[in-house]
Amino acid sequence: MVLVKINLQQRTSTGRFAIRRQYSWKNAGCISTDNLTDSPDPRRFQRCQLIDLHDKLVPYQQAWDFQRTLVDKCILDSEKGRFESHAAVILQHPSVYTLGAGSTEDNILFDTEKSSIPLFRTERGGEVTYHGPGQLVLYPILNLQRLGRADLHEYMRSLEEVVIMALREVSGIQGGREPGLTGVWVDGQKVAAIGIRAKRWVTYHGLALNVTTDLTPFEAIVPCGISDRAVGSVKSLLLKGNRASGDSRANVVQDDLELITEYRYALLEAFQSVFGLELSVVHYGSQDQPESLILESA
Repeated sequence: MVLVKINLQQRTSTGRFAIRRQYSWKNAGCISTDNLTDSPDPRRFQRCQLIDLHDKLVPYQQAWDFQRTLVDKCILDSEKGRFESHAAVILQHPSVYTLGAGSTEDNILFDTEKSSIPLFRTERGGEVTYHGPGQLVLYPILNLQRLGRADLHEYMRSLEEVVIMALREVSGIQGGREPGLTGVWVDGQKVAAIGIRAKRWVTYHGLALNVTTDLTPFEAIVPCGISDRAVGSVKSLLLKGNRASGDSRANVVQDDLELITEYRYALLEAFQSVFGLELSVVHYGSQDQPESLILESA
């Protein structure tokens, strides 16, 4: 296994993305300083290993098992005084439906025994959702106590902020929040879902952003248990010309690969900024790649 510091200064083919080097903990979006501890210093960047599989389709069970392995490692390292064991996995999934721990099956509108799309009940929060190609999924494995922010509600708001920043940076789309609801919304459409779990303040599961996702499978469920709101994607919004008023970028829709690549950069940069992290890419060779990850190109 080789660790390489991630270079988010590398530009995409459109040349639009540029990393910000200055980070202000207090001024970063939706970050509360009320519950910070004196140690560690939250203004200091903490290292985070990045498993970058954004262009791979990772079967859900394998990614789920891998997350739990990373969580257990993070907890064990903390017990041994090795505190900087944060990790993040970015990937895509083949088509799959997932339920939260307390989800009702009333929101499933298809015959599960006849469906070609698998269904998993997980330990995350939230109701049923869909994952599939064209959707970027970010699974942060973060020790919130070590980050000085042991507050799960604030953590979810921070994940929302990551998506909001990425939408604005890449496409000039103004994402926002809806009162009483989780996720990121644009014109009443949910473009990003969030469902998390924490074990001894170490997080897993995370956020899913519909970039170029085929939205048809969402019609077979009541997404996140919300029956009166639609699901959207970045691509569908751009096709409708959805950009901020006065945005100077050309009102064109990039091809699918370009959108995925740009949003990979934007999500990771926003993730670094919001959480005060320094990402280092973990490259797995053919001999030391985890057996639990059998990868297929997206």
